[in-house]
Amino acid sequence: MRGVFANRTLNLRSVEAIGYDMDYTLIHYRTDRWEGAAFEHAVEILAAQGWPVADLEFDPDEFIQGLVIDLDRGNLVKATRFGYVIHAHHGTRALTFEEMRDAYQGHFVDLQEPRWKFLNTLFSVSEASLYAQLVDHLDDGRLEGALGYDELYQAVSSALDESHMQGALKARIVADPATYVVTDDQLAPTLIDQRDAGKKLLLVTNSEWAYTQAMMSWCFDPHVPTGSWRDLFDIVVVAAGKPRFFAQREDTFEVVDETAGLLRPHWGPLEEGRVYHGSNARLVETSLGLEGDQILYVGDHLFGDVHVSKDMLRWRTALILRELESELTDAARFASKEERLRELMGEKAAHEDELAHLRLARIRSRENGDDDSSRALQRDISRLAAKVRRLDDRIGPLARASAELGNAAWGPLMRAGSDKSLFARQVERYADIYTSRVSNLGARTPFAYLRAARTSLPHDVT
Repeated sequence: MRGVFANRTLNLRSVEAIGYDMDYTLIHYRTDRWEGAAFEHAVEILAAQGWPVADLEFDPDEFIQGLVIDLDRGNLVKATRFGYVIHAHHGTRALTFEEMRDAYQGHFVDLQEPRWKFLNTLFSVSEASLYAQLVDHLDDGRLEGALGYDELYQAVSSALDESHMQGALKARIVADPATYVVTDDQLAPTLIDQRDAGKKLLLVTNSEWAYTQAMMSWCFDPHVPTGSWRDLFDIVVVAAGKPRFFAQREDTFEVVDETAGLLRPHWGPLEEGRVYHGSNARLVETSLGLEGDQILYVGDHLFGDVHVSKDMLRWRTALILRELESELTDAARFASKEERLRELMGEKAAHEDELAHLRLARIRSRENGDDDSSRALQRDISRLAAKVRRLDDRIGPLARASAELGNAAWGPLMRAGSDKSLFARQVERYADIYTSRVSNLGARTPFAYLRAARTSLPHDVT
């Protein structure tokens, strides 16, 4: 359940430096509590602006990451890798098959279009919940002003951005990290092994220095021989502003007073052992004398961490997907039923193929005026069609159970029916490797040769 999975072969021996994100990467939060706190703060912000939000409640199981918001219709949708919508909610209400067909027949999700907003991190769970409930309020006429679904999304996004930046929310986490953080005692040894193997380690986070210092110290200091998390990293960059960090040459400041967080402008290469504010990936490359595939970046944000670093810099990339563990556990428990489902679907496919030939034979017999043969063929068709219907009765419950693995409303993160999900396609495209937690890399050692599995094609012999 805690393997490291390769989309593209990666030889860790050739990696000279490893950069890490912090939130939901090195530090994993209890999603229900962290996102619940962010939701509450966002609601307080909206309430202060006069929004009628007193009745809104956060349900951590109602939505999953990997969904897409349709700003034209106020829907949340799940799509296949080709962009075909297979599940949809309007606000908090699930659309019927007929409603979904009417809305999306002939349309597919294209993430290049501004209509679609991809919810691709665990931070998105509170965003989906808040947006869906406010869509309900908008439809009920409870929101004042000429709001569209797109303006509503901007308000939700702004409130959540503000809640994440507010000192009150961060202070709440820092004051009681044990309530919000899932600890991993193998994490520090993993980083120590990487350093001992000669890797340069970087921390590049969007969090500010005060929060980074407090959380990293709480999580790592007890497990580091020197007692300080700072000794794990050659370079620390806070307030990085990803994805701009990878794409633009932002100014660099050094944190010169680590207690007060005072900054001063910095010019020239980054020095080991220092803490920097802002900066940019090109300067990191210059400072280390490394570039491209010599650097591996590990993060949880599909766009801000792995997409941009892969696209702009050709760094190697690793995506952290904590939900993968529960998804693999669910799949293992369902394995015998999944095998039975495949057997029944294979049996159905064989019958359907036979039906197709019988129907063609009946047409030919009619054209030849052979009524006796046509009637006999019709009896065979009726008999076989009844067998297919009985198979459907057995297949239906198994297919529904398979589609609900992980989440009753949306199903598994990486699957969309019998196809890969749109989220899985993005993972496949931009993440060289993916795993559920950083310490899984420790189990493979810093010298591992991570080989991509041979992918299947429809014509492969099974």
